[in-house]
Amino acid sequence: MKLLIIGNGGREHAIAWKVAQSPLVEIVYCAPGNGGTHVEDKCKNIKIYTTDELLDFAKKEEIDLTIVGPEANLVVGIVDAFKAEGLKIFGPAKGAARLEGSKSYSKDFMKKYGVRTAAYEVFEEIETAIGYLKTCEFPIVIKADGLAAGKGVVISQSFAEAENTLKEFMVVDIFQGSGKKVVIEEFLDGVEASILSITDGKVIIPFLSSKDHKCIFDGDLGPNTGGMGAVAPNPYCNEEVLKVFNDEILTATLRGIQEENMDYCGIIFFGIMITKKGTYLLEYNVRMGDPETQVVLPLMENDFVELILAAIDGKLSETKVTFKARNACCVVGASMGYPAPYPTGLPITIGEVSGKVFIAGGEIKGEEIVTSGGRVLTTVALGETLQEAIDKAYKDLKHVHFEGMYFRKDIGKIKELP
Repeated sequence: MKLLIIGNGGREHAIAWKVAQSPLVEIVYCAPGNGGTHVEDKCKNIKIYTTDELLDFAKKEEIDLTIVGPEANLVVGIVDAFKAEGLKIFGPAKGAARLEGSKSYSKDFMKKYGVRTAAYEVFEEIETAIGYLKTCEFPIVIKADGLAAGKGVVISQSFAEAENTLKEFMVVDIFQGSGKKVVIEEFLDGVEASILSITDGKVIIPFLSSKDHKCIFDGDLGPNTGGMGAVAPNPYCNEEVLKVFNDEILTATLRGIQEENMDYCGIIFFGIMITKKGTYLLEYNVRMGDPETQVVLPLMENDFVELILAAIDGKLSETKVTFKARNACCVVGASMGYPAPYPTGLPITIGEVSGKVFIAGGEIKGEEIVTSGGRVLTTVALGETLQEAIDKAYKDLKHVHFEGMYFRKDIGKIKELP
């Protein structure tokens, strides 16, 4: 088979690495790929970006399967375009991708189908939104309605902070239109969990749970990032939590997908919050998470290509997804200054590691890989215990270098539920 993977991050490197292991696969084209996919087995980078370019390439090269990494491509309807040409592609159609593309739409969907979630209100006028803040208890959560590269959620501790956030989103327009409409949401105090799942529209099969660390600094302090590291399975996802998730979140979501007649064959990512008063859904993503993908796929025992084909053929109900009885940890090495402006073009050296290094923000320049993004790479390691996986991932990080590399030192640390 010839595969096409769309995207250039650490998630896409991990997907390319996983699908290349399938005996079904002859070559994996990565569009545009990165410095990691450039050297990965069976993989070849191609510098194309737009839907039209990707569609033309897939037809010309007779691509057997396309896998969409980033949410932006899904939200603009790349799946619809490929399907209209009779091409096999893995991901939800444009209408279904609204579950991530619009926070207000997804919250209304949750409410309509009885998915357990935090209380919220939606605003398009800043004066009305600020007026509502005067009735709120703090902290409060403010979300940009549209896509914001993982940075459109702010927890405001005071009225002044919240008012300033609203002005940045709605007036200064820091997200170029995505924050003109906002969701103001009840703050839930607890521990987050990520549950990546696969669906063919008839069933949803959850993968192994994982835990992402969003804040830039140790102790979950500082601004949100795209994710500074992750572990799997999530140590907080016990049987009780997973039962509530299945009964009150997953099942209701599947009913909604079916009743709305969504064209949804792809990944559905549940971001949940585990609190002392219960488990709630925070958000949907309509694609693999980053860096959650980097810890979930190395633990997956299935041939990922076969699993995707089962979804496309509507045969997930006949499929069992299994994972190794081990733990995984990944730690992100980021550019100094991220998530604020940061330097690029710095040489990356990777020594001998026991696990795997996935490149996120790195590109080939001449004969070397240089930094090109904020989150540059992740070291991934497996262990019989969570602590063993953590120790290995940090040990591997000592064999990786680029100038100014920054990383959190507490990935996977377990704390009491607040």
